[in-house]
Amino acid sequence: EGKLPGRTAIPAMEGSEPGRGGMRRFTWEEIGQRSGRGPAPQERWLVIDRKVYDISHFCRRHPGGSRVISHYAGQDATDPFIAFHLDKALVRKYMSPLLIGELAPDQPSFEPSKNKKLVEDFRELRATVEKMGLLQPNHAFFFLYLCHILVLDVAAWLIIWYFGASLVPFLFSAVLLGTVQAQAGWLQHDFGHLSVFSKSRWNHWVHKFVIGHLKGAPASWWNHLHFQHHAKPNCFRKDPDVNMHPLFFALGKTLSVELGVQKKKFMPYNHQHKYFFIIGPPALVPLYFQWYIFYFVVQRKQWVDLAWMMSFYIRFFLTYLPFLGVKGTLGLHLLVRFIESNWFVWVTQMNHIPMHIDYDKNVDWFSTQLQATCNVHQSFFNDWFSGHLNFQIEHHLFPTMPRHNYWKVAPLVKSLCAKHGIEYQCKPLLTAFADIVHSLKDSGELWLDAYLHK
Repeated sequence: EGKLPGRTAIPAMEGSEPGRGGMRRFTWEEIGQRSGRGPAPQERWLVIDRKVYDISHFCRRHPGGSRVISHYAGQDATDPFIAFHLDKALVRKYMSPLLIGELAPDQPSFEPSKNKKLVEDFRELRATVEKMGLLQPNHAFFFLYLCHILVLDVAAWLIIWYFGASLVPFLFSAVLLGTVQAQAGWLQHDFGHLSVFSKSRWNHWVHKFVIGHLKGAPASWWNHLHFQHHAKPNCFRKDPDVNMHPLFFALGKTLSVELGVQKKKFMPYNHQHKYFFIIGPPALVPLYFQWYIFYFVVQRKQWVDLAWMMSFYIRFFLTYLPFLGVKGTLGLHLLVRFIESNWFVWVTQMNHIPMHIDYDKNVDWFSTQLQATCNVHQSFFNDWFSGHLNFQIEHHLFPTMPRHNYWKVAPLVKSLCAKHGIEYQCKPLLTAFADIVHSLKDSGELWLDAYLHK
């Protein structure tokens, strides 16, 4: 029972007897074995509110992507389910065909290895957040934010139109357009996380416009990568944001030592804090993202995303070609991507690279997010410059929360951290930038020591 066609089911263990109404009952030991790991074919089960769901086939049709839901196979997924979905009642209707049973009465509601009191306290915090209305967006905030992006975009063109294509107007326009790209990146992030409108489809529609027409990137690509990152931040082989390990960087103390013990050397990691300045901030967007996104949409046949992307490039070249010519327009575009890349990498990595990086240990949602994220001090500039990602901890705990409410929930999160002895890291902006380099230097030295002596 609980076996899907074409799947090799693991024999049921003691405790998986039928309950009332014929509902099968399972133990955490049984569920833990349906993680999808091991020789194919493998079953994938997960638990939400004590209900056991077989996602072995559904994961391929999951709207958020097959990988993000599979990362919780064999685990309790109650907290991420609540965190990621707006209309939970609707989603549960689609989940009903996947229901194969429930936890046995003698089984806890989540894995016995997790901190029971911490899980309960966080769920109480989540209920408090909902009662306080902190998940409700201020539409005027996002409208004005979009307007400021559009004003900067128009101003960049007016400078070239009025002052001509000499060096100073060209560079000033590039800085404004780089700012547009960075700020549109933070805005598309809001829509991608469904934090602007109450209806998911409205967020998806505007998301395609902002990331596609204003930035020239595909929404499907962002969704595919970013939701995995939120589900399992800094978990190697589950968070795509740490996939630079081990090909380019040795990340985290544990993984760096492991790499050294295995005598693996894809790069001179003991110098990674130096070459980060070459292949990191300057190169990520213009030399990698810029080209990979086209491969992504064509390979996956995301033609709507491709159309939105092309609308950006057509608009950009029609706007600047008459003033700058082909070479000048291409040069402007490359310079804008260079500015955007530096801005994007420093801001997005300051919250994660210096933090704990390891394999997935299946700890509770609150601990998973706190050990992988840190904050940067609040100020008007820091909020604007980082798109409120200086509140990375609150954003990771409540990914659908509108960013203008992060500061309101922060004291409650700090209080919960203090109660359970969990470090809540918050630092100045420049310190956060420096910590990226320091952490790369430290992990590189750990790798070298293990490589030479262990």
